[in-house]
Amino acid sequence: MSGRSFLRWLRISRRSRPSRTSQAVALARSGMPRPTSPEGDPGAQESLCRGMRPTSASWFRPQIRARTRFFDDQVMGAISAGTSQVVVCGAGYDDRGLRFRTTGVRFFELDHPATQVDKARRLRAIEPAGTGLALAPTDFRVDDVASALIGCGHDAGRPSLFICEGLLVYLDQPTCSRLLGGLRSRAAPGSTLAVSLAVHRAGASSDAVTAAANARRPSGRSEPWRTVLPLDAHLALLEQAGWRVERTVDAAELDDGAVPGRTQLVSAVSGPGGSGSSALHWGQRGL
Repeated sequence: MSGRSFLRWLRISRRSRPSRTSQAVALARSGMPRPTSPEGDPGAQESLCRGMRPTSASWFRPQIRARTRFFDDQVMGAISAGTSQVVVCGAGYDDRGLRFRTTGVRFFELDHPATQVDKARRLRAIEPAGTGLALAPTDFRVDDVASALIGCGHDAGRPSLFICEGLLVYLDQPTCSRLLGGLRSRAAPGSTLAVSLAVHRAGASSDAVTAAANARRPSGRSEPWRTVLPLDAHLALLEQAGWRVERTVDAAELDDGAVPGRTQLVSAVSGPGGSGSSALHWGQRGL
């Protein structure tokens, strides 16, 4: 990180607070039974959550359980296939770099500077000697994701798994497009993108759906949703950025408590081509 970038990060972090939504997600995840790698830390999520203010946001726990299962499977599958780089965008208090620690695999985490300052402090408390995670403070609204990855040592010549879990809904569409395109520019052949999408039925007004959702959410004012679209519109954004969708699954298929038609979980590969009939439903091919 350049001196100018560091000073900007420091200014932002001092006037901002860590994401409360990210903390709520981590707290919801901390009690879930989950797999771990042979070298991983099964208690990492609980350690990262130590001292966080409890939340009563039980309404979104089924969605978090579904997302957790999907993205954990994506990470384990990528590592098993020989992928040596995992990039987590909007990482928050994600524990996968500790839970799925594997010799030869490097985890890169990008998130808002204020949240990353707090995450770094918590990581030092867990492992004072260092965790090996590469943290890249990034404000996706203004920062170039490709430059951020270059700055923290990401190798665009090797395949990566790129994760955008619970992130795109908080960004406007132009920012989503820039982010997806930036990740594609760093994607070597064999790279994969795993992403969660906030969706609504075709024909409804995206602006009206988003406004209604924010009115219901406790953090709708402080951390508003910005991009809720029909699935086809979301898949078009992925295709335009150079990602070819391979499979999609409704979160409700992974957890009975999740509301159908709200969250789609998608995996895509780097390369041209539309989604259309090539996008496979979870029921056709499991992870």
